[in-house]
Amino acid sequence: MYKEDQYDRKNYEPILKQYGWNSPQMDSLWRRINHFDSVNLIRVKKIIDTYGWLGPDEVGQNGANTIFLVIQHSDSLTQIKYVPKLRDAVKNGKAQAQNLALLEDRILINKGLPQIYGSQVRFNENTKRNEFFPIVDEENVNQRRASVGLQPLEDYAQLFHFEYSPPVKAKEEK
Repeated sequence: MYKEDQYDRKNYEPILKQYGWNSPQMDSLWRRINHFDSVNLIRVKKIIDTYGWLGPDEVGQNGANTIFLVIQHSDSLTQIKYVPKLRDAVKNGKAQAQNLALLEDRILINKGLPQIYGSQVRFNENTKRNEFFPIVDEENVNQRRASVGLQPLEDYAQLFHFEYSPPVKAKEEK
């Protein structure tokens, strides 16, 4: 399931660069990704509904990551349904706080709200560059990211091939 979830997502850039976002080739790639997502979601929902959110002690680190990724890549209603189970898993040491942060950001973005941790990126058709979806209290985002084990936003942006500079904090008046 991990390979099915990640392979095309990690290797889409050559297709994107050669054919563009709105090409038949990208449409085909997304159909393939959506197919694997739907098949994997059926399997992961059955696992969680039967056994609860399983952690690395039960299914290994790769298995635990796969459970998270499949839910992260699912539809909004499924994400909302399973985020409480992920919250409990984090409290019980069966899941990573950074995964919860990513899922919470994804849920907020899907609702049209600003994200908390800056984990969600979009492609801006006007600038032809990647950028972060809006972030609440952006001046303090790196502190929030550090609290859940995420790297600074400047480093994270490089993974998506763009530069990010945090906003300058306003100086407090005396």
